[in-house]
Amino acid sequence: MITCVVDYTIDPAETEAFERFAQAWMRLVAEHGGIHHGYFLPAEGASDRALALFSFPSLAAYEQYRARFGVDPEFIAADRIRDASGCVLRYERTFMRPLLPADLPGR
Repeated sequence: MITCVVDYTIDPAETEAFERFAQAWMRLVAEHGGIHHGYFLPAEGASDRALALFSFPSLAAYEQYRARFGVDPEFIAADRIRDASGCVLRYERTFMRPLLPADLPGR
């Protein structure tokens, strides 16, 4: 399994648009073979930072999902929310290998 961690700098004035963007991507990840672990929005502290975590069974499965970017109308529409609102100022994507509670000995 591979988990993608996306660290966003968002426009605090466009949090509602970011939530619409996030809801669209949570649905798309789930529909295309991934597991979305959620978006984590500002609550206390910095008001311009958000995170997203989602997993795919393998890097190859993630690449199949990524192949839809810029081609699939639903993916284009989800990105249009971001682009039209300016809710995302920048983002960084990192891939990690999760160690889950189910990986503990005796489970």
